[in-house]
Amino acid sequence: MARSAFTLAAAVTAALPGAEVTGARALSADGDGRFDSAVATLADGRELAIRVADADDTARELAAEALALRALTAGARAILPFRVPEYIGEARLGDGRALVTALLDGFLVEAADIPAGRGAAVSMGRAIAAIHALPASIVRSAGLPARSADDVRAEIRQLVDRAAATGRVPARLTVRWREATDDDELWRFESAVTLGAQATSFLFADDPTEGPQVTGVVGWHGLSVGDPAVDLAWLSSAPNAAGDVQAAYTAASDRAPDAAIGVRARLNAELEFARWLVHGDAMRRPDIVDDAAALLESLADGLRAGDLEVIAERGDGVDSALAALDRVPERTSADIDTSMQTDAYNPEELWLETAEAEPVGDPHATADLSELAESDLLPRDASATRASDADEEGSEDEAQRAARAALQRWTSSSSE
Repeated sequence: MARSAFTLAAAVTAALPGAEVTGARALSADGDGRFDSAVATLADGRELAIRVADADDTARELAAEALALRALTAGARAILPFRVPEYIGEARLGDGRALVTALLDGFLVEAADIPAGRGAAVSMGRAIAAIHALPASIVRSAGLPARSADDVRAEIRQLVDRAAATGRVPARLTVRWREATDDDELWRFESAVTLGAQATSFLFADDPTEGPQVTGVVGWHGLSVGDPAVDLAWLSSAPNAAGDVQAAYTAASDRAPDAAIGVRARLNAELEFARWLVHGDAMRRPDIVDDAAALLESLADGLRAGDLEVIAERGDGVDSALAALDRVPERTSADIDTSMQTDAYNPEELWLETAEAEPVGDPHATADLSELAESDLLPRDASATRASDADEEGSEDEAQRAARAALQRWTSSSSE
């Protein structure tokens, strides 16, 4: 791919007829580097994000994102206490399809860097609760996936069986996961609107009084109805903030109590390795299979018992393996259907043949915190204008420094 920012900006005029593009720069929070992406500046001052997908799996992801954003009506957005990306339009660019959205301001924070206490952690918990409070009709009317508790349970059973069939899953993990799927107490939950959120789904602004606050949420391609625990699975990689995020979520939720949500969240986190393994096996990629198998071995070595309610030991083993989830791309099973969807959609039919501009727009960009991120798969975003590669690197460093400063300032003040 590797299209230039100015080439990508050409998609704006196709998706938004009459738009006058006055500038373009790279967008590094671009879906784990799996898209060509850019930011276009319009004559009226608006900034739009453009992402182009060539591969089938990334094209399906953008198609699902477009459908989800269009499903979020003005009424649905008004329910949420943060901004949601606004859909602008779609267009064909060469052999790929482009999705154009409005750019949201804010900075990203990696899971491991989220501090405990008030501020970011509490704001994230409340944001997740707000997503789960959305009416399920929003998802169902758009033809997006909708799963009952029984559907979710059956889907996980199928995933565990497919992973075990590769012969690369440690026996104690297979037993652990099967015992979890057999435990009726874990699967008595009320389905909710979910996002499949990650820590980097949340955009923050620095509030000097309350600390970093969620001002926007991006990455809506996983919008569906299903197990609310999927939006808490990333907490396994946030050792400092996990308790406060979940406590804030529980306090803000108006749903029936779900004592097992934390256990299912942990299960979902562990099963990301299984999805990575199944993906590699289906793609006949021994490098992916070997990587997933090594992660699964590390996970198994860190377990103290076969019961998911037993918290694994910190340090090496299970927690370091879960931290490596950052290496696993989102939607690794995009080309492997392990679902049992009650409401389904055909991704190939999602792209509009004619881009229809709506009075709503959409997002995708922000400033990333993580200087510690080891994986190139993690989204990074530059928010300042770019005149050269050196200028772009400088603007990214500035955004990262600002994000770190906001967290450090709040962490220091909270500890006094």
